[in-house]
Amino acid sequence: MSAMGAVFRREFSAYFATPIAFVFLIIFLFSIGIFTFYIGNFYNNGAADLSVFFGFHPWLYLFLIPALAMRLWAEEKRSGSIELLLTLPLPVWATVLGKFLAAWVFAGLALALTFPVWITVNYLGHPDNGVIVASYLGSVTLVVCFLFTVAGASAVMDAFQGWAPPALVEVVSSFSFLTHFTAITAGVIDLRDAIFFFSVIGLFLYANMLIIDLTKSG
Repeated sequence: MSAMGAVFRREFSAYFATPIAFVFLIIFLFSIGIFTFYIGNFYNNGAADLSVFFGFHPWLYLFLIPALAMRLWAEEKRSGSIELLLTLPLPVWATVLGKFLAAWVFAGLALALTFPVWITVNYLGHPDNGVIVASYLGSVTLVVCFLFTVAGASAVMDAFQGWAPPALVEVVSSFSFLTHFTAITAGVIDLRDAIFFFSVIGLFLYANMLIIDLTKSG
């Protein structure tokens, strides 16, 4: 755990050693403001909730989170420090988890900086803050890729329903981040949704570990 903590501290501080952290935070906060207040017409909806605010999160993450995550190993390769990192007496799992948690915490920091929207909706009305907390938790977990995001969209479902058996259509729909995320934003924290998100995270972290092992052995 101490090894993972060391990797986490190194990686998290690296975000702020360059302008990348501030550029990401500014773009994220500016974009979520535009989508919420202008495109989503937050003030004109007449409802004291953040459904519009959270509704745009999956699509923002779709473009912004890969830019944040890709640098985790790309920067190591660019600077040539990956060889040194892989020769250190650190278990692969500690390196992978440390980097992952650094990116996750940084994404959580960006999300936490949207708190003025939460204050605004409480000032304007009496929202269900339990639902908002659940939505914030669900938003942090919604960070992998486009196919998982759109798997439950009607266009994708229509493409499968024309020829695929109902069981396959149901499987495809079950992999949709939007399906699981929408349930959380409604204030329903289903154990199946939690298992889904953590299983996907675990799967890709394990794949990351395998790739790093192959790099070391190569």
